Amino acid sequence: MAHSQTKYIFVTGGVLSGLGKGITAASIGNLLRSRGLSVNLQKCDPYLNVDAGLLNPREHGECFVTADGAETDLDLGHYERFTDVEMSKDSSLMAGRVLAKVIADERAGKYNGDDVQIIPHLTSAIQDFIAAAGEGFDVHIVEIGGTVGDYESLSFIEAIREFAIRVGRENCLYTHVVYLPYLSASQETKTKPAQNSVRELRGLGITPDILVGRSERKANGSVKRKLSLFSGVSEEAIVLLPNAENIYEVPLTLEESGITDVIFKKLDLAKGRKSQLAQWRAMVARAKVDYGRSVTVGLIAKYLDNSDTYMSVVEAAKAAAWWNNTNLNLVWIDAVKLGQHSDPQSVLADCDAVIVPGGFGSRGVEGKITAASYALTNNLPYLGLCYGLHMAVIAAARLAGHQLANTTEVDPKTPDPVIDTMADQRGKENTGGTMRLGNYDCQLTKGSLAAKQYGTEKIVERHRHRWECNPKYVPSYESWGLKAVGFNPGSGLVEVIEGSKHPYFIASQFHPEFKSRPMRPHPLFNGLIKAALQKQAI
Repeated sequence: MAHSQTKYIFVTGGVLSGLGKGITAASIGNLLRSRGLSVNLQKCDPYLNVDAGLLNPREHGECFVTADGAETDLDLGHYERFTDVEMSKDSSLMAGRVLAKVIADERAGKYNGDDVQIIPHLTSAIQDFIAAAGEGFDVHIVEIGGTVGDYESLSFIEAIREFAIRVGRENCLYTHVVYLPYLSASQETKTKPAQNSVRELRGLGITPDILVGRSERKANGSVKRKLSLFSGVSEEAIVLLPNAENIYEVPLTLEESGITDVIFKKLDLAKGRKSQLAQWRAMVARAKVDYGRSVTVGLIAKYLDNSDTYMSVVEAAKAAAWWNNTNLNLVWIDAVKLGQHSDPQSVLADCDAVIVPGGFGSRGVEGKITAASYALTNNLPYLGLCYGLHMAVIAAARLAGHQLANTTEVDPKTPDPVIDTMADQRGKENTGGTMRLGNYDCQLTKGSLAAKQYGTEKIVERHRHRWECNPKYVPSYESWGLKAVGFNPGSGLVEVIEGSKHPYFIASQFHPEFKSRPMRPHPLFNGLIKAALQKQAI
């Protein structure tokens, strides 16, 4: 179904941050896709960073990488998992990127002597980025980061207000996500914060078409009527979203509320087919089953105070467990403490498998190496992701007698730099956006464990790293109990290793978690869960 004019849905948030604007945007995308529309999504963030590569993972969660190599906010991971559409660099827009373009254009004389201002120059640049990302799609969904009323968000709010003038108000739909607190003293859901947020948004020139009321528990029955009265949004366009047991339930809740029909009506979209949600419903049902058995997977984590830091890893592990008809008991293991522990077996003995995720820097490195050593010597299923591959190689080298083996990222003077900076990356160690990023080809060795998981020998996976397996040491892998079984066909760089005589010891230079989907678990995570179940059966 094609539309000559792209329709735009803008998702804003009020009252407080962390309400789930990203899940809301992704869920709307899911529903529109289910009715046959082509959909793209975009996250606009007010941070002055150019991209998400240098954002603090403790505060902002994982850095999600797109196929074309953009370092983005974790919400793009939600977009991909909910819609099964690959996002691109155009799907992530940060204020720093817009400012950089405006300043570059000013220096190049493109404003013909005009005084360069927030309005119209910065807001027009934002609109240009939005229009470019939406071109060719039936519907383009744009999430505005932050909360309405934040100083740093004002230029984005003004830009999307002006955008309705640019493309026509009939082609724009504004969705506002608000918080509905519950007061136990009076046993009622309060709407005043939501009312104030809508008033503030209207004061900035935007009247919302749809209200999404988020709450910790199911709201009182009168809430919709009261919200409608004080916000001017019709009751049919107000949807209440209490906390869901599983985030993948949200599209189903939205569909049952009738909000998809409201969107079609307000944007004058052709009816198209009925929602095709049978497979999604089946996946959600599978995710909620108690299978009567579980696997315990240890996540060797550097960050324990924000689970969003490993969002894609966690979701990939969950999906693999569901599709293997088992519950997942994901145990967070402090990498720093594990590295200092005198008896790692007491920490890891109850694990059926371990995952060592990606990361940077020296903190927690010894704990990750300890986990890899334990897994290698105890036939414990192991999946190493990027940094997890580096740790596996270091662990194998040390077990083979190279006691000071390390990565030059941690110890530049190590006598055995089994992991080293790529030649074309030297001198770029402290700059943003210069790593090996996005999709790269990988050729797997015929008959290898990795090739058996994928069911093919030619794969494409996403990368985010600068350090690599040092080619000088690759010939020694066999004597260390490892095999290099995946290589980039162009550079010859090692992409995948596995244990020579191990039931499931696999590590990849790439990040397979970025390509996992709730209805299509990634082969390497799928293999890990299967191996964990087999370990239990021994």
